[in-house]
Amino acid sequence: MLAPRHRPKARADKAVAATQAELPSDEKAGNQLLLTAQVKREISSVNPGSTQARAAQVSSLLRFAGGLQRISNQYVIEAELGDEKAALRLATELSALFAARPRVSKQVGSEGKTFVVRVLEKGDTLARQTGLMDNRGQIVRGLPNRLAIGQAETLVAVWRGAFLAAGTLTEPGRSASLEIACPNQETAMALVGAAARLGISTKAREVRGAHRVIIREPEAISAMLSALG
Repeated sequence: MLAPRHRPKARADKAVAATQAELPSDEKAGNQLLLTAQVKREISSVNPGSTQARAAQVSSLLRFAGGLQRISNQYVIEAELGDEKAALRLATELSALFAARPRVSKQVGSEGKTFVVRVLEKGDTLARQTGLMDNRGQIVRGLPNRLAIGQAETLVAVWRGAFLAAGTLTEPGRSASLEIACPNQETAMALVGAAARLGISTKAREVRGAHRVIIREPEAISAMLSALG
């Protein structure tokens, strides 16, 4: 079993502590949103490392933030992110690693601003390159095996992409948790397996048809945040 990478002091941990100190304790829902947003801003600037790890993070972002759609007989890749920095970083990586031509647009809705990264040209080719589609043209429901059982750097990149796309973090305390909303059961189980290979305990839960991967133990949350950056 691979051990998580240890760093002297993760920037994400600093973000957690700083946000907890600044926000009133009676604004629990607002705290969660602000805490999550601040940690994501910190993590989005982390360099995944190797080209393989960078590609793994892109694949994970696409899987957890949107994915593959078929529109007018052609495949379109789309990812919707709440953080502009993460969206711009994704677009840059898609261009650099896969020679794609992504477009980034801002949308404003009832829940605030989101940023959509969309690739309209050669979507099927990009889907195969990123593991959203296999070589037979079948949609992959979980994560590609090469990512789910990769080296530690790749596994961390997968988790970082998942957290940036669909993660939430509650304030430290007795009810603290780090959660990832997953598109389906296969993806949730792959994420649990990736964490286990890093030596971090997680659990998959299904509530009213929605799949989530949850970390509740404070030490496990700290270990994952340290690994992510």
